[in-house]
Amino acid sequence: GFDAIVNAANAWLRRGGGVAGAIYRAAGPGLEEECRPLAPIKPGEAVITGGHDLPNPYVIHVLGPVYGVDDEPAEKLAACYKNALKLADEKGLKSVAFPAISTGAFGYPMEEAAEVAFKAILETIPQLKSVKRIRLVLYRKRDLEIHEEVLQRLLG
Repeated sequence: GFDAIVNAANAWLRRGGGVAGAIYRAAGPGLEEECRPLAPIKPGEAVITGGHDLPNPYVIHVLGPVYGVDDEPAEKLAACYKNALKLADEKGLKSVAFPAISTGAFGYPMEEAAEVAFKAILETIPQLKSVKRIRLVLYRKRDLEIHEEVLQRLLG
């Protein structure tokens, strides 16, 4: 398991569709209650809550940019990864699992998003003291292949 999973949230940290909806359902009503005073969050921002009824002790909520709507989407997307990792590290967590932030309903092209994600993670790793394991959780084989290609290119 992982100490924290990252929830690609909406600004108000309310139960939405997709993965966020599944996280809230599995966590039980306590998660929404804990989120309420933390909202709204801005694109690129991250906040941490308990995991409630989830198997992982923490949830880190980030607001990814909406592609084609938010300015500087790459900067905001990178900030999601960096800020989530810094929060996890401050809490002394060892492992974090991310979804491919902003690639669903927020329309970020998968390959561009993968490049931003990996660059942000690789830039942040040297500053981390406790976080040792970072996983990107992908739901389609093609998305996995894209991420593998991008990572190989970046590590060259």
